[in-house]
Amino acid sequence: MDEQLAVTIGERVRLHCLASRKPKTVIAGLAGITPDYLYQIERGLKLPTVTVLKQLAEVLNVSANELLSSTPKRDDTARPSAAGEALYRAFTRPLTPGDGAAVDLKALRCNVLSAWETWQTSATRYSELTPELPALVVETEQALRGGGDLSAAERREAQCCAADLYALLRSVAKRIGRGDVSMLAADRAIRAGENADDPLRLAMAQWNLAQVLLADGEAEGAEDVAMHGAEALGPRVEDDLDALALRGALLLVGSIAAARQGDAWRARERVQAVEPLAKRTGERNTLWTVFGPTNVAMHAVSVEVEAGAAADGLRLAERIDHDRSPSIERRVAFLLDQAKGQVQRRDYGSALVMLSATEREAPEDLKHRPAAHKLLETLVQRARRSVATEAARLATRVGAPL
Repeated sequence: MDEQLAVTIGERVRLHCLASRKPKTVIAGLAGITPDYLYQIERGLKLPTVTVLKQLAEVLNVSANELLSSTPKRDDTARPSAAGEALYRAFTRPLTPGDGAAVDLKALRCNVLSAWETWQTSATRYSELTPELPALVVETEQALRGGGDLSAAERREAQCCAADLYALLRSVAKRIGRGDVSMLAADRAIRAGENADDPLRLAMAQWNLAQVLLADGEAEGAEDVAMHGAEALGPRVEDDLDALALRGALLLVGSIAAARQGDAWRARERVQAVEPLAKRTGERNTLWTVFGPTNVAMHAVSVEVEAGAAADGLRLAERIDHDRSPSIERRVAFLLDQAKGQVQRRDYGSALVMLSATEREAPEDLKHRPAAHKLLETLVQRARRSVATEAARLATRVGAPL
């Protein structure tokens, strides 16, 4: 018997049995096998025959290939989404004669602000925002190409709008699985910040680039970008609370980067170092970077979970009112950190509670965040049957791939 193939098929059969909501006895009966044989298949103790595999696939309403594959089909992530493709085309479209047409910069500014408001506050932000973004990218590029027809102040405003929009697109593109577009957006945000001669927007763009690098597993590069950006803001922080908040946000990214490189003490020291900054700024959302006492406390939890100190992280989490954060993005990340901590402790029931809270907060995020997919898959594969069943149902309900 091919033991690895048996384990792979067993995991896939177990997952789809749980998602089907049918009792095991019913599944076994419809497939023409005994419940004990089905149990052994699920545990990888028996390798089903081709006939049994086909019967199980028919009962579970999936293809036999899906039960055979160790990398199951993921409709929402395996192929580029329409939203991701539309964003990519908007970013890479060639110049056309009409691109020099005048753009209403006030209207563009309102549209960018509205898009950010949706992204940070709406529970259905993906479905609301992604259809609108490609046209907004095109309009922003047209504003940047206005060239000699714009005054110096208008050119600067166009660059500021671009920096703000591309900072948003960095996050959106990452969430819908387009890392290439996310990196492109981060790069363009930096260029726009530089062209606008705006130190705060440049700092925001560096914060975004560091986030992209973290997502790509480039923790060392992320740390370099974040710490350089924080240092560059140094002269401004004495009398500018927005600059101080951006410096704190960059240092927090640096703390996570340090934790992911295995240096938990350096990460903790950075979190502790920004606590006085957060007391000075209060809760602030400078250029949508969400810095303040609440976010600092959330990052302290993240550092402990990254370091594998789940008990310490969860103890810190109990003191935090996550509703004080103005950003759904950050609130969801905090809930997922707690779920990850519970999984580290093998408290799968509590992890499911956190994932269910995430569904109530922002159901679309469970569909689009790989961290959520991994947590759900872990519960389905390792938790006791009642928890695994509910995790599978949750994944099916929100459309998360498993």
